[in-house]
Amino acid sequence: MDLTKYETEMLEGKHGNAVKKSMSILVALGEIYGAKKLIDVTSVQVAGVSYDNLGDAGLDFLAELAKDGKVKVLTTLNPAGMDLENYKNLGISEDFAVKQKLVIEAFAKMGILTTCTCTPYLIGNNPHYGQHIAWSESSAVAYANSVIGAMTNREGGPSALASALTGKTPEYGMHLEANRNAQIKVKVEAEIKGTYLFGALGKVIGEKVKSKPTYITGIKEATVEELKSFSASIATYGGAAIFHMEEITPNKTPVPSEEITVTQEEIDKAVESMDMDSEVDFISVGCPHASINEIAKLAELLKGKKVTKEFWITTARPTLKIAQANGYAKIITDAGAKFAADTCCVVAPIKGRFKCLATDSAKGCYYAYSKNQSKIKIMPIEKLVEEAIKDVKK
Repeated sequence: MDLTKYETEMLEGKHGNAVKKSMSILVALGEIYGAKKLIDVTSVQVAGVSYDNLGDAGLDFLAELAKDGKVKVLTTLNPAGMDLENYKNLGISEDFAVKQKLVIEAFAKMGILTTCTCTPYLIGNNPHYGQHIAWSESSAVAYANSVIGAMTNREGGPSALASALTGKTPEYGMHLEANRNAQIKVKVEAEIKGTYLFGALGKVIGEKVKSKPTYITGIKEATVEELKSFSASIATYGGAAIFHMEEITPNKTPVPSEEITVTQEEIDKAVESMDMDSEVDFISVGCPHASINEIAKLAELLKGKKVTKEFWITTARPTLKIAQANGYAKIITDAGAKFAADTCCVVAPIKGRFKCLATDSAKGCYYAYSKNQSKIKIMPIEKLVEEAIKDVKK
């Protein structure tokens, strides 16, 4: 790769040890993928935040970088392994909490905004069309490339952190316009409405086309919440980093000649595959993190009611503060549901605690079953609330 004088100085260690380590990561990555140069980024989102995933080795790596590393661009974090304020109420052990707090302290020392969310675009880390960024979380990457029109590869935790500490990333993959064009057209012949059905659609398309960029027709309208659900699902089940949805997403692409169809029957089968025969004992909304619109809807549905099962709403801390200011949070907690800010059911250490998760998230279903060995049921938010307030079977 061609490096500028300043980039060479960073690689040689003239700007500190953390920058030197970061540049070595980025240069190695660029050489692997054939990048010709490094480019500037304006925004970073770092994954690898939960101590459940990092362990002591990851914590030591962060502590070393934090000795002299400072971020050069706006940087936020992916969800941590626990709610940083309310972890005791959610059943997280003090031993885990101590380690998780050390992780967050290391990130904070580097100047990272310790807002832990998989939806950075909802809390102020919101790039605009055409900007180069370095984001990690799969759903956020798909959303940024597709819905916002920013440009990012799916970074690993170390490479995203390296970009934060240098302000650079290798120019390859989704940073090149030619790689962002659709390769296959998907014609949707089904009624898709609601986060759970957009999740089912992402599952069907992801399993059919894998990581190929798609050009999707047949969707008449989509909310932010539906698009974040779809982004999460198509990334989870297919590994996609970008999609194009006709008349909805902003990128322009040649329409591919190869075409496949998604039918109503396929959507119905996808929903059925995420509806296992088991008694629900855990309900969760917020994968990806719940928006203020979703929290307002839950408050409307739960007002004056009482839940009979463990019910988590996972969201970003700033979103929770808005919900508290508007009275939504009190209605929800008065009903017995719990907020889990800063974390999510994918990265929290909850394996073995619950037998069956009910959620509106296809991504949530995937990880509950594959990682936590929990049975699953997918349903719209209205049905989740009905499930939550059902009498417990004797």
